[in-house]
Amino acid sequence: MTDAPAARDARLDILLTGSLTPPGVVSTCSLIRSGEAVCVVDPGMARRQADITDPLRTLGLSPADVTDVILGHHHPDHTLNAGLFPRARVHDHWAIYQGWDWTDQDAEGYELTPAVRLIRTPGHTAEDISTVVGTADGVAVCTHLWLHEGSGTSEDDEDPTQLAASRERVLAIADLIVPGHGAPFRPPPRR
Repeated sequence: MTDAPAARDARLDILLTGSLTPPGVVSTCSLIRSGEAVCVVDPGMARRQADITDPLRTLGLSPADVTDVILGHHHPDHTLNAGLFPRARVHDHWAIYQGWDWTDQDAEGYELTPAVRLIRTPGHTAEDISTVVGTADGVAVCTHLWLHEGSGTSEDDEDPTQLAASRERVLAIADLIVPGHGAPFRPPPRR
């Protein structure tokens, strides 16, 4: 099975571009729309909750319209505002949660729609997942394998060897990288 999604009909919008500039940490938060699915990826730390919800409203959606929240990993800078979306299913590396329901579901290869799938990409943490999105412009990957364009490894990465292998996996399919704390970027051409 390939990591690339089967369809290319999803729309990806950045709700909030993250940064690591002091004094605060801001997670890049993305919106994916594909079929009936309205997904928010990494609704973590932001200066104000409105920094996430206002762009959503500008796109004609309310927090109650969000069907799925995807957590790239369990650090607070990527999870803190997941509760803004009261009706959403929440996906992490090993389960789907909704209300008090917990459904065991490994993220590896899980398809939310034919254009949106999850893959395990350990390195920063052992539980990291990336969201692979098939758009009309190519394959985008929301991931914490990069903090921002040009970032190397950091002292916070649990396993640099796994991180390198996961990066190679993502680079094999990605036309666009949406990093954990920066603006989207195009990866360098592959040989």
